[in-house]
Amino acid sequence: MAGQTLITCRAALLAMAVIALALVSRLVEADTGTCGGVTINLPFTDVPSGNIFFCSIAEAYFSGLTNGTSPTSYSPGQSVPREQMAAFVARTQDSALKRGNRRAVMQQWWTPTSAGALRPVDIGTGNFPFDLVCDGADIWSANTNATVSRVRASDGKFLGTWTGAAGAAGIVAAAGRIYVTGNLGANNPGKIYVIDPASTPGPVTVFENDIGSSPSQITFDGTNLWTANLSSGGVGSISRVDIGTGIDSTYTTGFDFPYDILWDGANLWVADGAFNMLKRIDPSNGTVVEEINLGVSPFRLLFDGTNLWVSSRSNIPNNVCIVRAVGNLRGTILAKLTAGIGPVGMAFDGERVLICNYDGDSIYIFKATDFSLLSNVAIGTNGPFSACSDGLNFWISRASSHDISRF
Repeated sequence: MAGQTLITCRAALLAMAVIALALVSRLVEADTGTCGGVTINLPFTDVPSGNIFFCSIAEAYFSGLTNGTSPTSYSPGQSVPREQMAAFVARTQDSALKRGNRRAVMQQWWTPTSAGALRPVDIGTGNFPFDLVCDGADIWSANTNATVSRVRASDGKFLGTWTGAAGAAGIVAAAGRIYVTGNLGANNPGKIYVIDPASTPGPVTVFENDIGSSPSQITFDGTNLWTANLSSGGVGSISRVDIGTGIDSTYTTGFDFPYDILWDGANLWVADGAFNMLKRIDPSNGTVVEEINLGVSPFRLLFDGTNLWVSSRSNIPNNVCIVRAVGNLRGTILAKLTAGIGPVGMAFDGERVLICNYDGDSIYIFKATDFSLLSNVAIGTNGPFSACSDGLNFWISRASSHDISRF
Protein backbone atom coordinates (compact mmCIF):
# COMPACT_ATOMS: atom_id res chain seq x y z
CA MET A 1 0.00 0.00 0.00
CA ALA A 2 2.78 2.37 0.91
CA GLY A 3 4.62 1.48 -2.29
CA GLN A 4 1.51 2.18 -4.36
CA THR A 5 1.13 5.62 -2.71
CA LEU A 6 4.77 6.43 -3.44
CA ILE A 7 4.33 5.48 -7.10
CA THR A 8 1.21 7.66 -7.32
CA CYS A 9 3.06 10.68 -5.83
CA ARG A 10 5.99 10.18 -8.16
CA ALA A 11 3.65 10.06 -11.12
CA ALA A 12 1.98 13.29 -10.05
CA LEU A 13 5.31 15.04 -9.61
CA LEU A 14 6.47 13.78 -12.99
CA ALA A 15 3.31 15.11 -14.62
CA MET A 16 3.81 18.52 -13.01
CA ALA A 17 7.44 18.60 -14.13
CA VAL A 18 6.42 17.79 -17.71
CA ILE A 19 3.83 20.61 -17.66
CA ALA A 20 6.36 23.07 -16.24
CA LEU A 21 8.95 22.04 -18.81
CA ALA A 22 6.44 22.53 -21.57
CA LEU A 23 5.60 26.02 -20.34
CA VAL A 24 9.25 26.97 -20.03
CA SER A 25 9.97 25.58 -23.47
CA ARG A 26 7.12 27.61 -24.91
CA LEU A 27 8.42 30.80 -23.27
CA VAL A 28 11.93 30.17 -24.47
CA GLU A 29 10.73 29.48 -27.96
CA ALA A 30 8.38 32.48 -28.11
CA ASP A 31 10.16 35.11 -26.06
CA THR A 32 13.89 34.54 -26.37
CA GLY A 33 15.79 36.74 -28.80
CA THR A 34 19.20 38.18 -29.58
CA CYS A 35 19.90 41.87 -29.08
CA GLY A 36 23.37 43.23 -29.74
CA GLY A 37 24.74 39.70 -29.82
CA VAL A 38 23.31 38.82 -26.40
CA THR A 39 20.54 36.27 -25.85
CA ILE A 40 17.82 37.68 -23.63
CA ASN A 41 14.44 36.51 -22.31
CA LEU A 42 11.25 38.49 -21.94
CA PRO A 43 8.34 37.48 -19.71
CA PHE A 44 5.82 38.72 -22.30
CA THR A 45 4.27 35.86 -24.23
CA ASP A 46 2.86 38.24 -26.86
CA VAL A 47 6.26 39.62 -27.95
CA PRO A 48 7.96 36.95 -30.07
CA SER A 49 11.58 37.35 -31.04
CA GLY A 50 10.50 38.00 -34.60
CA ASN A 51 8.81 41.25 -33.58
CA ILE A 52 10.80 44.09 -35.17
CA PHE A 53 10.56 46.01 -31.86
CA PHE A 54 11.58 43.05 -29.67
CA CYS A 55 14.90 44.62 -28.61
CA SER A 56 13.37 48.07 -28.00
CA ILE A 57 10.66 46.54 -25.81
CA ALA A 58 13.32 44.54 -23.99
CA GLU A 59 15.35 47.70 -23.32
CA ALA A 60 12.28 49.55 -22.03
CA TYR A 61 11.44 46.62 -19.75
CA PHE A 62 14.95 46.06 -18.38
CA SER A 63 15.49 49.77 -17.69
CA GLY A 64 12.22 50.05 -15.75
CA LEU A 65 10.37 52.22 -18.25
CA THR A 66 7.53 49.73 -18.67
CA ASN A 67 6.17 46.74 -16.78
CA GLY A 68 3.76 45.62 -19.48
CA THR A 69 0.00 45.29 -19.17
CA SER A 70 0.36 42.15 -17.01
CA PRO A 71 3.23 40.01 -15.73
CA THR A 72 3.17 38.00 -18.97
CA SER A 73 1.78 40.40 -21.58
CA TYR A 74 2.91 43.62 -23.19
CA SER A 75 -0.06 44.15 -25.56
CA PRO A 76 2.10 45.57 -28.36
CA GLY A 77 -0.85 46.26 -30.64
CA GLN A 78 -2.85 48.36 -28.17
CA SER A 79 -3.02 52.14 -28.51
CA VAL A 80 -1.36 54.27 -25.81
CA PRO A 81 -3.61 57.03 -24.37
CA ARG A 82 -1.98 60.41 -23.72
CA GLU A 83 -2.20 59.83 -19.96
CA GLN A 84 -0.20 56.61 -20.25
CA MET A 85 2.24 58.29 -22.60
CA ALA A 86 2.89 60.90 -19.90
CA ALA A 87 3.88 58.10 -17.53
CA PHE A 88 6.20 56.57 -20.14
CA VAL A 89 7.87 59.93 -20.82
CA ALA A 90 8.22 60.79 -17.12
CA ARG A 91 9.81 57.43 -16.29
CA THR A 92 12.12 57.78 -19.30
CA GLN A 93 13.31 61.21 -18.22
CA ASP A 94 13.81 60.19 -14.60
CA SER A 95 15.77 57.12 -15.65
CA ALA A 96 17.96 59.10 -18.05
CA LEU A 97 18.75 61.73 -15.41
CA LYS A 98 19.58 59.16 -12.74
CA ARG A 99 21.71 56.90 -14.90
CA GLY A 100 23.44 59.60 -16.94
CA ASN A 101 25.00 61.84 -14.30
CA ARG A 102 28.29 61.76 -12.39
CA ARG A 103 26.66 60.44 -9.23
CA ALA A 104 25.61 57.30 -11.09
CA VAL A 105 29.14 56.81 -12.42
CA MET A 106 30.50 57.13 -8.88
CA GLN A 107 27.69 54.94 -7.44
CA GLN A 108 26.62 57.77 -5.15
CA TRP A 109 22.86 57.36 -5.29
CA TRP A 110 22.03 58.99 -1.98
CA THR A 111 20.52 62.36 -1.14
CA PRO A 112 21.99 63.86 2.08
CA THR A 113 19.44 63.99 4.89
CA SER A 114 21.46 65.13 7.91
CA ALA A 115 23.84 67.91 8.87
CA GLY A 116 26.46 65.22 9.47
CA ALA A 117 26.93 65.09 5.69
CA LEU A 118 28.42 68.61 5.69
CA ARG A 119 32.17 68.82 5.12
CA PRO A 120 33.29 72.41 5.84
CA VAL A 121 36.36 73.92 4.20
CA ASP A 122 37.84 76.81 6.19
CA ILE A 123 38.77 79.62 3.76
CA GLY A 124 40.32 81.79 6.45
CA THR A 125 39.07 84.04 9.22
CA GLY A 126 37.95 87.33 7.75
CA ASN A 127 36.80 85.79 4.47
CA PHE A 128 33.01 85.96 4.31
CA PRO A 129 31.78 83.87 1.34
CA PHE A 130 28.96 85.53 -0.56
CA ASP A 131 28.56 83.77 -3.91
CA LEU A 132 29.84 80.47 -5.33
CA VAL A 133 30.58 79.01 -8.75
CA CYS A 134 32.16 75.79 -10.03
CA ASP A 135 34.47 75.92 -13.05
CA GLY A 136 34.30 72.14 -13.58
CA ALA A 137 37.20 71.31 -11.29
CA ASP A 138 37.25 73.86 -8.46
CA ILE A 139 34.84 75.89 -6.37
CA TRP A 140 35.34 79.66 -6.36
CA SER A 141 33.94 81.92 -3.65
CA ALA A 142 33.45 85.68 -3.97
CA ASN A 143 33.97 87.04 -0.45
CA THR A 144 32.58 90.28 0.91
CA ASN A 145 35.96 91.33 2.34
CA ALA A 146 37.38 91.99 -1.16
CA THR A 147 38.81 88.51 -1.72
CA VAL A 148 38.12 85.48 -3.93
CA SER A 149 38.91 81.99 -2.64
CA ARG A 150 39.48 78.71 -4.48
CA VAL A 151 38.81 75.17 -3.23
CA ARG A 152 39.44 71.91 -5.08
CA ALA A 153 36.13 70.15 -5.56
CA SER A 154 37.47 66.59 -5.57
CA ASP A 155 38.81 66.63 -2.01
CA GLY A 156 37.95 70.05 -0.53
CA LYS A 157 41.56 71.22 -0.40
CA PHE A 158 41.88 74.98 0.05
CA LEU A 159 44.00 76.27 -2.87
CA GLY A 160 44.38 79.96 -2.15
CA THR A 161 42.86 83.44 -2.07
CA TRP A 162 43.05 86.36 -4.50
CA THR A 163 42.93 89.90 -3.10
CA GLY A 164 41.92 93.36 -4.26
CA ALA A 165 38.34 92.54 -5.31
CA ALA A 166 36.70 95.47 -3.54
CA GLY A 167 32.95 94.95 -3.18
CA ALA A 168 33.12 91.35 -4.47
CA ALA A 169 29.60 90.03 -4.95
CA GLY A 170 28.48 87.92 -7.92
CA ILE A 171 30.76 85.41 -9.65
CA VAL A 172 30.70 83.45 -12.92
CA ALA A 173 33.06 81.03 -14.67
CA ALA A 174 33.17 81.88 -18.39
CA ALA A 175 35.56 81.41 -21.31
CA GLY A 176 38.27 79.92 -19.10
CA ARG A 177 38.27 82.81 -16.63
CA ILE A 178 36.58 83.74 -13.36
CA TYR A 179 34.69 87.06 -13.39
CA VAL A 180 33.55 88.83 -10.22
CA THR A 181 31.37 91.91 -9.82
CA GLY A 182 32.60 94.81 -7.67
CA ASN A 183 29.79 96.58 -5.80
CA LEU A 184 31.30 99.85 -4.54
CA GLY A 185 28.04 101.49 -3.48
CA ALA A 186 25.21 103.45 -5.07
CA ASN A 187 27.31 106.56 -5.75
CA ASN A 188 30.19 104.80 -7.49
CA PRO A 189 30.55 102.99 -10.81
CA GLY A 190 30.57 99.22 -10.57
CA LYS A 191 33.51 97.05 -11.60
CA ILE A 192 34.17 93.59 -13.00
CA TYR A 193 37.31 91.75 -11.92
CA VAL A 194 38.91 88.80 -13.71
CA ILE A 195 41.10 85.90 -12.55
CA ASP A 196 43.08 83.52 -14.74
CA PRO A 197 42.79 80.12 -12.99
CA ALA A 198 46.25 79.20 -14.34
CA SER A 199 47.84 82.03 -12.34
CA THR A 200 49.08 81.83 -8.76
CA PRO A 201 47.01 83.57 -6.06
CA GLY A 202 47.60 87.33 -5.92
CA PRO A 203 45.72 90.53 -6.74
CA VAL A 204 42.75 90.28 -9.10
CA THR A 205 42.79 92.18 -12.39
CA VAL A 206 40.21 94.85 -13.19
CA PHE A 207 38.43 93.78 -16.38
CA GLU A 208 35.88 96.61 -16.56
CA ASN A 209 36.14 99.78 -14.50
CA ASP A 210 32.89 101.62 -15.17
CA ILE A 211 29.50 99.87 -15.34
CA GLY A 212 26.21 100.57 -13.56
CA SER A 213 26.61 101.07 -9.84
CA SER A 214 26.07 98.34 -7.26
CA PRO A 215 26.37 95.27 -9.55
CA SER A 216 25.11 92.27 -7.61
CA GLN A 217 25.02 89.26 -9.94
CA ILE A 218 26.58 88.34 -13.27
CA THR A 219 25.91 85.97 -16.20
CA PHE A 220 27.37 85.21 -19.65
CA ASP A 221 25.61 84.73 -23.00
CA GLY A 222 28.55 83.38 -24.99
CA THR A 223 29.68 86.82 -26.13
CA ASN A 224 28.81 89.30 -23.40
CA LEU A 225 28.96 89.48 -19.64
CA TRP A 226 25.75 90.88 -18.13
CA THR A 227 25.35 92.32 -14.65
CA ALA A 228 22.28 93.19 -12.59
CA ASN A 229 22.93 96.53 -10.89
CA LEU A 230 20.87 97.47 -7.86
CA SER A 231 21.34 101.18 -8.31
CA SER A 232 22.68 103.57 -10.94
CA GLY A 233 22.08 107.14 -9.87
CA GLY A 234 19.10 106.00 -7.85
CA VAL A 235 17.73 103.82 -10.67
CA GLY A 236 18.38 100.11 -11.19
CA SER A 237 20.13 98.98 -14.37
CA ILE A 238 21.74 96.14 -16.24
CA SER A 239 25.14 96.32 -17.94
CA ARG A 240 26.51 94.45 -20.97
CA VAL A 241 30.25 94.00 -21.55
CA ASP A 242 31.71 92.30 -24.63
CA ILE A 243 34.11 89.71 -23.23
CA GLY A 244 36.46 90.08 -26.19
CA THR A 245 36.56 93.83 -26.74
CA GLY A 246 35.54 95.18 -23.34
CA ILE A 247 32.96 97.49 -24.96
CA ASP A 248 30.19 98.08 -22.44
CA SER A 249 26.67 99.50 -22.31
CA THR A 250 24.36 100.16 -19.38
CA TYR A 251 20.55 100.17 -19.64
CA THR A 252 18.27 101.79 -17.07
CA THR A 253 14.82 101.86 -18.69
CA GLY A 254 12.42 99.41 -17.09
CA PHE A 255 14.59 98.41 -14.13
CA ASP A 256 13.84 99.29 -10.52
CA PHE A 257 15.73 96.92 -8.19
CA PRO A 258 17.34 94.18 -10.30
CA TYR A 259 19.18 91.73 -8.09
CA ASP A 260 19.88 88.69 -10.28
CA ILE A 261 20.40 88.11 -14.00
CA LEU A 262 20.55 84.83 -15.93
CA TRP A 263 21.08 83.64 -19.50
CA ASP A 264 19.27 80.34 -20.19
CA GLY A 265 20.80 79.67 -23.60
CA ALA A 266 18.10 81.57 -25.48
CA ASN A 267 16.68 84.25 -23.18
CA LEU A 268 18.04 86.83 -20.77
CA TRP A 269 16.10 87.08 -17.48
CA VAL A 270 16.25 89.62 -14.66
CA ALA A 271 14.84 89.28 -11.14
CA ASP A 272 13.55 92.77 -10.37
CA GLY A 273 12.47 92.88 -6.76
CA ALA A 274 10.77 96.26 -6.60
CA PHE A 275 7.37 95.15 -7.94
CA ASN A 276 7.59 91.34 -7.77
CA MET A 277 8.64 91.13 -11.41
CA LEU A 278 10.56 88.56 -13.40
CA LYS A 279 11.58 90.26 -16.65
CA ARG A 280 12.70 88.88 -20.01
CA ILE A 281 15.20 91.08 -21.83
CA ASP A 282 16.08 91.61 -25.47
CA PRO A 283 19.88 91.11 -25.39
CA SER A 284 20.38 93.16 -28.54
CA ASN A 285 19.28 96.42 -26.91
CA GLY A 286 18.64 95.74 -23.20
CA THR A 287 14.89 96.45 -23.38
CA VAL A 288 12.25 94.63 -21.34
CA VAL A 289 10.08 92.50 -23.65
CA GLU A 290 8.08 90.54 -21.06
CA GLU A 291 7.09 90.97 -17.41
CA ILE A 292 5.79 88.22 -15.14
CA ASN A 293 4.27 89.17 -11.79
CA LEU A 294 5.30 86.47 -9.32
CA GLY A 295 3.40 87.80 -6.33
CA VAL A 296 6.61 87.73 -4.29
CA SER A 297 9.81 89.73 -4.59
CA PRO A 298 12.33 87.70 -6.66
CA PHE A 299 15.84 87.30 -5.30
CA ARG A 300 17.91 84.60 -7.09
CA LEU A 301 17.45 82.75 -10.40
CA LEU A 302 18.28 79.20 -11.48
CA PHE A 303 17.67 77.40 -14.80
CA ASP A 304 17.25 73.60 -14.93
CA GLY A 305 17.18 73.26 -18.72
CA THR A 306 13.43 73.85 -19.03
CA ASN A 307 12.22 75.91 -16.10
CA LEU A 308 13.38 78.90 -14.07
CA TRP A 309 13.48 78.57 -10.30
CA VAL A 310 13.03 81.95 -8.61
CA SER A 311 13.66 82.29 -4.88
CA SER A 312 12.18 85.04 -2.76
CA ARG A 313 13.65 85.92 0.60
CA SER A 314 10.24 86.05 2.14
CA ASN A 315 8.84 84.34 5.21
CA ILE A 316 5.49 83.68 3.56
CA PRO A 317 4.52 80.28 2.12
CA ASN A 318 5.09 79.56 -1.57
CA ASN A 319 8.29 81.59 -1.70
CA VAL A 320 9.91 79.73 -4.60
CA CYS A 321 8.30 80.17 -8.01
CA ILE A 322 8.88 77.81 -10.93
CA VAL A 323 8.36 79.45 -14.31
CA ARG A 324 8.47 77.82 -17.75
CA ALA A 325 11.37 79.36 -19.67
CA VAL A 326 10.99 77.72 -23.09
CA GLY A 327 8.29 76.84 -25.63
CA ASN A 328 4.72 78.00 -25.99
CA LEU A 329 4.21 78.08 -22.22
CA ARG A 330 7.14 80.43 -21.63
CA GLY A 331 6.35 82.79 -18.79
CA THR A 332 3.76 80.49 -17.19
CA ILE A 333 4.06 80.03 -13.43
CA LEU A 334 3.98 76.23 -13.05
CA ALA A 335 4.23 75.90 -9.28
CA LYS A 336 5.00 77.70 -6.06
CA LEU A 337 6.98 75.85 -3.41
CA THR A 338 7.83 76.57 0.19
CA ALA A 339 11.52 76.42 1.12
CA GLY A 340 11.60 77.68 4.70
CA ILE A 341 11.36 81.32 5.77
CA GLY A 342 14.16 82.83 3.71
CA PRO A 343 15.22 81.00 0.53
CA VAL A 344 18.10 82.63 -1.32
CA GLY A 345 20.87 80.87 -3.30
CA MET A 346 20.16 77.73 -5.35
CA ALA A 347 22.07 75.03 -7.23
CA PHE A 348 21.17 72.34 -9.81
CA ASP A 349 23.12 69.08 -10.21
CA GLY A 350 21.28 67.82 -13.29
CA GLU A 351 18.64 65.98 -11.27
CA ARG A 352 18.02 67.85 -8.02
CA VAL A 353 17.72 71.49 -6.96
CA LEU A 354 19.16 72.61 -3.63
CA ILE A 355 17.79 75.80 -2.05
CA CYS A 356 19.50 77.68 0.78
CA ASN A 357 17.04 78.70 3.49
CA TYR A 358 19.27 81.41 4.92
CA ASP A 359 16.94 82.82 7.57
CA GLY A 360 15.86 79.34 8.66
CA ASP A 361 19.38 77.83 8.83
CA SER A 362 18.45 74.87 6.66
CA ILE A 363 18.69 73.36 3.20
CA TYR A 364 15.88 72.10 0.98
CA ILE A 365 16.44 69.64 -1.89
CA PHE A 366 13.76 69.14 -4.55
CA LYS A 367 13.45 66.75 -7.46
CA ALA A 368 13.67 68.94 -10.56
CA THR A 369 11.28 66.93 -12.75
CA ASP A 370 8.21 66.91 -10.51
CA PHE A 371 9.18 69.49 -7.81
CA SER A 372 8.75 66.94 -4.99
CA LEU A 373 10.66 67.56 -1.76
CA LEU A 374 13.49 65.05 -1.25
CA SER A 375 15.22 66.43 1.82
CA ASN A 376 15.04 69.22 4.38
CA VAL A 377 18.12 69.49 6.60
CA ALA A 378 18.71 71.87 9.51
CA ILE A 379 22.38 72.86 9.68
CA GLY A 380 22.56 74.78 12.96
CA THR A 381 22.86 78.53 13.30
CA ASN A 382 25.16 79.17 10.34
CA GLY A 383 22.71 80.12 7.63
CA PRO A 384 23.58 78.99 4.09
CA PHE A 385 23.47 81.87 1.63
CA SER A 386 24.59 80.67 -1.81
CA ALA A 387 25.21 77.34 -3.49
CA CYS A 388 26.63 75.61 -6.53
CA SER A 389 27.17 72.03 -7.71
CA ASP A 390 30.22 70.30 -9.16
CA GLY A 391 27.95 67.65 -10.70
CA LEU A 392 28.65 65.25 -7.86
CA ASN A 393 28.24 67.27 -4.66
CA PHE A 394 26.47 70.43 -3.64
CA TRP A 395 28.50 73.25 -2.10
CA ILE A 396 27.06 75.96 0.14
CA SER A 397 28.51 79.17 1.58
CA ARG A 398 28.26 79.99 5.29
CA ALA A 399 29.57 83.49 5.88
CA SER A 400 29.42 83.46 9.66
CA SER A 401 31.55 80.30 9.74
CA HIS A 402 34.10 81.60 7.19
CA ASP A 403 33.69 78.39 5.23
CA ILE A 404 32.13 76.73 2.26
CA SER A 405 30.75 73.26 2.85
CA ARG A 406 30.48 70.21 0.64
CA PHE A 407 27.11 68.51 1.04
